Amino acid sequence: MTARPGPRNLLTDVPGLRVGQAEDTQVRTGVTVVLPDEPAVAAVDVRGGGPGTSETDLLAPDTLVERVDALVLSGGSVYGLAAADGVVAALGAQGRGFTFRSTDVPAPIVPGAILFDLAHGGDKAWGEQPPYLRLGRAALAAADARFALGTAGAGYGARAGALHGGVGSASVLTEDGWTVGALAAVNSFGSVVAPGGRAFWAGAYEVGAEFGGLGPPAARVAADDWGLAKRDALARANTTLAVVATDLALTPAEARRVAVMAQTGLARAIRPVHTHFDGDVVFALSTARRPLPAPAPWSLTRLGALAADTLARAVARAAYEAEGWPGSGVRRWRDLA
Repeated sequence: MTARPGPRNLLTDVPGLRVGQAEDTQVRTGVTVVLPDEPAVAAVDVRGGGPGTSETDLLAPDTLVERVDALVLSGGSVYGLAAADGVVAALGAQGRGFTFRSTDVPAPIVPGAILFDLAHGGDKAWGEQPPYLRLGRAALAAADARFALGTAGAGYGARAGALHGGVGSASVLTEDGWTVGALAAVNSFGSVVAPGGRAFWAGAYEVGAEFGGLGPPAARVAADDWGLAKRDALARANTTLAVVATDLALTPAEARRVAVMAQTGLARAIRPVHTHFDGDVVFALSTARRPLPAPAPWSLTRLGALAADTLARAVARAAYEAEGWPGSGVRRWRDLA
């Protein structure tokens, strides 16, 4: 079967999803919110050795709540967890959220994850008022079908190895009508390009020239040659946060399998990945606009493979689109010879 990118080549090609982003250029940080039109089945898979998350335990298949009202990705390390609080407050005021019959007060279900951008410059002297509550609300208010890639949202202050990182996204629409999308905020310890050139590790999965059209790396690579990986390997200082989504109806357990398989996309796009220094997290969402075709195990396998390929493309697009911060001294992908 043939497949092609959706009309936007963004996560929001999946029907029923919008994405909002907000940045603070002085602090050099930002927030990305994924907003389903209706509560969506969700799951998560955590592989990094230093993750930072909130409300992810409730995504287990055996918990009470099966659907989420939004997902929040944020810079700011532990301070960034407050971005989800801003989204919860705003959604609750709109009447969205899980409600028991004994109360009229909704409880919005908003899992979140954070990346570490505290060491990448900017004015972090915020005292007792970090900007993340405000940025979470602003990102939610900006939710739309189109959103910026590169130096934006949760990836505004990010670095992909030794290069500027950022937010990337991609989608695929199959011949038989499935839609799969991915979004990544790339702040990885590992490199997204092969040593000695500009070719992305994810080049074999590129569609058209969406991140330069250079194809896969041609050179052999030594076991310990990580190329443009970071040299300051600080624990919990590096992370890639990702969301993969589909319009196919999934149970929480099936969504979890998609999240697990999608982690392969990070391994195809970043070297090394899932290290002791990273906090890699992949969320999976289902907007349930179409039934999962029978037999379910085969369809789920195909869906997970599509999610992994699409996520690899999203990671490369994050670095490819990055403009960087003025005067930062950090190289962009386009600066490579």
